[in-house]
Parts: sequence; C-alpha cells; structure tokens
Amino acid sequence: MKYVILICDGAADYPLKELGGKTILQAAKKPNMDSIAKNGCSGLLETVPKSFDPGSDVANLSIMGYDSKRYYPGGRGVIEAASMGISVGMNDLPMRANIITSKDGKIIDYSADGISDREGKALIEAANKAFGDGHIRFYPGVSYRNLLVLKDVDIKPDELKFDAPHDHPGKLVNEHLASGATKNGREWAKKLNDIMLKSVEVFEKHPVNAARRAAGRPLANMLWFWGSGKKKRDLPTLKQRYGLGGSVITAIDLIKGIGILAGLKVRNVEGATAYFDTNFEGKADAAAEALNSGDDIVIIHVEAPDEAGHAGNIEEKVKAVENIDKRLLGRLMRKIKGEYRIGILPDHYTPISARTHVHGAVPFAIMGPGIKRDYLEKFDEDTAKRGGFGLRKGPEFIELLAK
Repeated sequence: MKYVILICDGAADYPLKELGGKTILQAAKKPNMDSIAKNGCSGLLETVPKSFDPGSDVANLSIMGYDSKRYYPGGRGVIEAASMGISVGMNDLPMRANIITSKDGKIIDYSADGISDREGKALIEAANKAFGDGHIRFYPGVSYRNLLVLKDVDIKPDELKFDAPHDHPGKLVNEHLASGATKNGREWAKKLNDIMLKSVEVFEKHPVNAARRAAGRPLANMLWFWGSGKKKRDLPTLKQRYGLGGSVITAIDLIKGIGILAGLKVRNVEGATAYFDTNFEGKADAAAEALNSGDDIVIIHVEAPDEAGHAGNIEEKVKAVENIDKRLLGRLMRKIKGEYRIGILPDHYTPISARTHVHGAVPFAIMGPGIKRDYLEKFDEDTAKRGGFGLRKGPEFIELLAK
C-alpha cells in the first residue's frame, strides 16, 4: 500500500459575502477533492492546540504525527536551518529573516511583492556585508523567507518576543518591533531592531530596488526577524514509528525541514515557487515518480492558498484551490500505480477576513482500500462536520491514514 498526504496550506476559511455566503472550498470547482470525500471518509482535525500559536510549524508537525507539546523545537528557526543544511550549535539562535515592503513607517507586504529567489539572495548578501560579524550571519532561502543565525550567543528564545509581519499588514513598524522579557533580551532586541531599521537604507540603495523602481514595483526594503528557537529535538522518524519511508515535496524550507527531521527525503521540483505560479504539474509528477519507484509515503505541500489568504485575495485563493485540484491532484491520481490511500487537508485556517492564521479544526478526507465510506458529497469545512471520522487531534491523522 502507498500513502499520499496533500496539504493545501491555509485553504480553510470562513463564509464570505462576496461568494454568496460560501467558503473558498465551497466556492471552488474541485471535483477531485470532492471525489475523495465522496469515496472516502471525512472529519475535522485540530492541528494546533489552543496553547500554541496557529502556525504552519506546529500544524504540519501535527499532521505528520508529532504531538507539539512533546516535539515542538521552540521555533521554526531550528526547523528551517535543518532544511538548509545549517549547523546550529547549542549556543546559536536561528530565526526567520523575512524581506518585506515597508512604507511611511508601516508594514505593507510581508512577502515584498513575492520577491524572487535571485533578488532575495542579492539582498541577503548585502545584509551580510552591512551587518554580519562573528555573531550575526544571514542565509538566503526561498523568496522572502530567509534565515538569521545568532552564533555563539547567550540568549534564550523565551527572552525575546517577535511579531510575525504577515500578522500585521498596514500596522506601524515601531509598534511591532522585537521586545525583550529580560535585561539580556532587551539588549538583544535593541540590536536586532537596529538592524531591521537600518536595513531600509541599505536595501533601498541596492540595485535590486533600483530595478524595482524602474519597473514600478513595490520596494523590497526591509528585514524582519521572527520565529526564533533553538531547542534541538530528535524526532523519531516515520520509518521508526510507522514503517514508512518516503519523500516530502514542497517549495518552502519549513516543510522541508520538518520532512528531514521526520526522516523523509526532499524532492525538489523545478519551478516550485511557494506562490501562485508554482509548478503544480511538476509536484504531481514528482510525487507519482516517488511512489512508483518505491516510496511508501509522499507528503505534498502547496503554499498558494495561504499566500492568497494573507493577501486577502479571494480570487487568487479560489484559483489556488482549483489549480491544486485540477493540475496537481487529478494528474497525480491518474499516474499512481497500484493501491494507495490519499489524505487531503489544509494545515490551518488563513481566512481572507483575518489575513493571518487562526485556530480552528480543519476539514480532512481520506480515501483508499480499507477506508469505510461515509458518503458525503463534498470536501469543505461544513460538510466535514458530518464526517465519519468525527473530530480528531492532529497527530491522529497519519494513524487514520496508515493504520
């Protein structure tokens, strides 16, 4: 038996008056997702406990079977460092270093208008030249998602408090800078805030932004730090826990990092951008090839619905779900050979109205041999409430899939 998990990041949403009172999942044309619900069994999954912020790190660890209260490594910095092959010592503190757009002292766009990898790498190189030293090192990632590692420093994650930029669009920069819970934390917060504020001058003079000005694009003009953590946790692998070896397919370092910690291979797909224009077909083909060549399980992650939710863009979020359904899911199901079970779900809610992650049990559906049908017709938030699996805790999902 083969197993597939398809994670539609942030696809869960609230009813929208613009869609006649429907949610994104209800409004989108998604015959393949609906077919999985109709021929399988559905339910609701609490991917993030109330005691945690509703982030993708906790949610996706949960989907892969890890109880966050036991296994969460204290911040996504450690996870993304694992993905990027960056060694993190016991006295190092890794954190996200987003490249954002700010204007008139406000946070305008957490993604700097979907900054390209090439642009991001050039700006991160400039950041290292301007701010790097024996304790401060920047690493380029994918698009706006980069990493800062504070090397050999005496600072604990809980001494610092950060606000994620995607949680505060349109808000004043000065109201959401880093803060400290201790004297040491306050000193480090001041150092980090100084870098963030000074990065505006460095970036706005850079050729990347000269080209953006000429093209009439928003400037990629500020660093933003958040998501620190250094609690190293050795996760039992999926092979050790369930006898499953396989791959993860995603464009973002966070999910790659979780996959690596879970013992999975990372299969990179050319043209996978973690944005609306990602290579949906390429992800389907890579997953089918992995399964047909011996992988037990493949976990596919698509970021596009989440990006649309953060942007408050209804049209793009509907389109993202429809692209996943037609260009990825349908193609994949046609190409898998032999018997398989497939589970589909969002990792969390990213409502258009909130433009950030919120708590809420997400819909899920599993189809395949041995899964008792509950004969629901659709895959969406409301229909899943009547599903045969009922309400479940996040780590139960993979057990339902692969029991």
